[in-house]
Amino acid sequence: MNASLESLPVTTRHSVSSSIVPAASTLVGLATDITIRDGIFEIPGEVALHHGGKLSGVRIAWRLAGPTTAPVVCALGGISANRYVCLADDPRQEWWSQIAGPDRPLDVNRFRVLSFDYLGGSADSTGPEAGTAFPSISSYDQAEVLARVLDHLGIRALRAIAGGSYGGMVALAFGERYPERVGHLLVTGASDRAHPMATAWRSVQRQIVRFALDCGRPKDGLQLARALAMSTYRSSEEFSARFNGAPVVDGERFVFPVESYLFSRGGDYASRYRPESFLCLSESIDLHRVDAGRIFVPTTAVAVREDQLVPLADMRAMVARLPVARLHELSSIYGHDAFLKETEQLRRIFAVALESVL
Repeated sequence: MNASLESLPVTTRHSVSSSIVPAASTLVGLATDITIRDGIFEIPGEVALHHGGKLSGVRIAWRLAGPTTAPVVCALGGISANRYVCLADDPRQEWWSQIAGPDRPLDVNRFRVLSFDYLGGSADSTGPEAGTAFPSISSYDQAEVLARVLDHLGIRALRAIAGGSYGGMVALAFGERYPERVGHLLVTGASDRAHPMATAWRSVQRQIVRFALDCGRPKDGLQLARALAMSTYRSSEEFSARFNGAPVVDGERFVFPVESYLFSRGGDYASRYRPESFLCLSESIDLHRVDAGRIFVPTTAVAVREDQLVPLADMRAMVARLPVARLHELSSIYGHDAFLKETEQLRRIFAVALESVL
């Protein structure tokens, strides 16, 4: 494939007649024509990776949505996120619809929203296949992929990167490596390195998946790993409010309300995500380590007090090391998942951060 070849057509979505918006209620605030561009391009030659591996024929899937002349903000999420940030034909594909979109904190009326499928992930970019070896991936590698996407699209610089969870790690890596190509970092639920307790939880998840792969039951293993992960994403306060009911008898055993929830979510995840990609990007989170003292891009960091995976103390310590940074601390029953859910709390923070780069 030619390095500049886009595999999907450019489409223009209009404010009222757009088939990409599923319900009239989501049209509120959609005041301008929105252009949607999707593409897949191949990076020529060989890509040398941060941890020593190499990949050839790397394909990267990207998406750009917004007014054609608007400034570009890159939106990046957790390891399960893909390029469909918002305004997808199928709303089930959208991973940030409560934060990005018309009249949302990241407003597609004012910005073009760029994203891409992670290298090593389970979407349309290059990733591991069943039964094959795949090298370790760093947040620096994802940052290089983003720089290549910008070159491919002819975008000199981003106004901002809005990253949550793993996406925040990639934003920090990009800010360190390519400071001239981004005006602001907006980082939620991500620090300059992984906390050892979070690594402990993820290490167990990965070992569950590896054991299941060895046993020939990869989806069962991924369901178990995801169920365990779900217990770390939210707060104990939310679980107490939602799952405090009595267990029910199922055959010869009791099933607890929280158990049903966790394994339902785990099963859904296992039905649409590759176990090998989970192993790759889960490891990438724990390998993440950047030098905060070398990130001179102005940074807005958002910490959630109830976040079990990224402790408040780690966020405070990172901000103290960043040369130009401001920390917002908020409370949310959603814990680590607050970056997906807290529309109003994040609206105010996004407004201030994004106004500073207009």
